[in-house]
Amino acid sequence: MKIKTELIFPRELKDEPIICEVCKKFEVTVNIVEASFSTETGWAILIVDAKEEELKKAFAYLKSREVEIKNIQEHE
Repeated sequence: MKIKTELIFPRELKDEPIICEVCKKFEVTVNIVEASFSTETGWAILIVDAKEEELKKAFAYLKSREVEIKNIQEHE
């Protein structure tokens, strides 16, 4: 299952490799389409490829780290 989504990162995570952590912890492949980070916040548009159960686990992990997940849509 491939999806396209936007992640919004809080200031506290700006220096952490959160996307890398997700790839290591869960069986997901991530393609960063576009991203921008500043001292206040950050965002990234990603295409994520994984089985549905792994996506759920990865998103639950991101939410537990205070990452906002927006605009989830299937991607071809």
